[in-house]
Amino acid sequence: MANIYISLGSNIERRYHVKQGLIALSHEFSESIDSFSLSSLFESAAVGFDGTPFYNMVIGIETPCNIDEVTDILRKIEYSHGRTADAKKFSPRTLDLDLLLYNNLITDKPAQIPRDEITTNAFILWPLSQIAPELDHPIIKKCYQDLWQNYDKSKQQIKIIDRCW
Repeated sequence: MANIYISLGSNIERRYHVKQGLIALSHEFSESIDSFSLSSLFESAAVGFDGTPFYNMVIGIETPCNIDEVTDILRKIEYSHGRTADAKKFSPRTLDLDLLLYNNLITDKPAQIPRDEITTNAFILWPLSQIAPELDHPIIKKCYQDLWQNYDKSKQQIKIIDRCW
């Protein structure tokens, strides 16, 4: 079994797509969303482009799937919720699912693991520190709780909001 952590974000019909994303993940990876580790839901400004604010969160899942299967599942879910193959990196999203961690794996294929954004974006680091506070970053070798405590919180303004599921 692998422990994976997924970032979920949306800035188009945010409440609807966050809920639908969680439903799709629970369908693909488990019988019930109750077996997932769910962070709080956060609101943050768009990063890299001018756009409406995002809702973001991180989900922890234990799965028998290999990394290729996980990335295929995440793309399938995104495409089924309106993402197109030619979508720009910094653009509005109905649903954005990024694999952040796959056990302690360090790789660039089929995706960059661990994702660089973990340590640069508050909307990833804060929720990850909530559900995996004692887990060490596989490269930096510091736990996510310490990384969040030392993060420059003036860089990005985010806030916890009420859950929509």
